[in-house]
Amino acid sequence: MAWKVWVDQDVCIGDAICASLCPDVFEMGDDGKSHPIVEVIEDENLYNCAQEAAEACPVSCIHIEEA
Repeated sequence: MAWKVWVDQDVCIGDAICASLCPDVFEMGDDGKSHPIVEVIEDENLYNCAQEAAEACPVSCIHIEEA
């Protein structure tokens, strides 16, 4: 299975919790907002990590969908 991950840039406040919880999937850009390092996740462990980051995001701007 594969999942697509994206961050709604209009909603992201640059909290960085996602990058600290899941640095293999998220990084903070020069704009101070979160950006996915990978757009499609095929590893279940990375999916679980990304899901944890999405749940921890204070503004719920991380979206994970089946690819």
